[in-house]
Amino acid sequence: MSLVLSVFGAPARATTDPLAQEWLSTWNTYKFTQVANPLPAGRSRASQSISIVINAPRAEVFAKYSNFNNHIGANPVLEQVITHSDTTRLGKRTKNLTAIEVIPVAPAPITLNTHARQVLHLADFFYTVDSWSTGYIVTHQKITFEKVGLTKTKVTENLTFETPDELIDLALTSGVQAHQGIQSGLKQRIESGDL
Repeated sequence: MSLVLSVFGAPARATTDPLAQEWLSTWNTYKFTQVANPLPAGRSRASQSISIVINAPRAEVFAKYSNFNNHIGANPVLEQVITHSDTTRLGKRTKNLTAIEVIPVAPAPITLNTHARQVLHLADFFYTVDSWSTGYIVTHQKITFEKVGLTKTKVTENLTFETPDELIDLALTSGVQAHQGIQSGLKQRIESGDL
């Protein structure tokens, strides 16, 4: 669930890589960039926005924060990010990727593949992410980067979760909590120069 808004573009290219094939199958089956209105029966939607101020210039924060490989370590369950395609056209950089998360539960850890499309609007300093993960949890995000004075940046994550009715409260609570932890971790690593 670590990983908002319809995005146009071509899906991942055909490949023999099983993970890329899983991404493409999920893309075609769930069309996870689309926001249904109204939602189908049995599904719920909930949204929340969270912000943090990072003591670094906007261009630096945008570059480091939007690179999901930098989220490894800030997100305690994120093990790896696999990029299936990465294209830039007309000021928009589009990445199709899979985040591999390992959830520590007894008796054995569970590995989850979260399939996502990230679109970076390079000149406007924001990006969107649409993702699908096990349990038919769809997450839409819009992350904005606002200059605060000369050397500070306010990062706001607008999060929307779409899940089966019975999972919406858990998805919102745990999803927001996870994103707040990632924000804090990235803030610390950017400000300290670790990234």
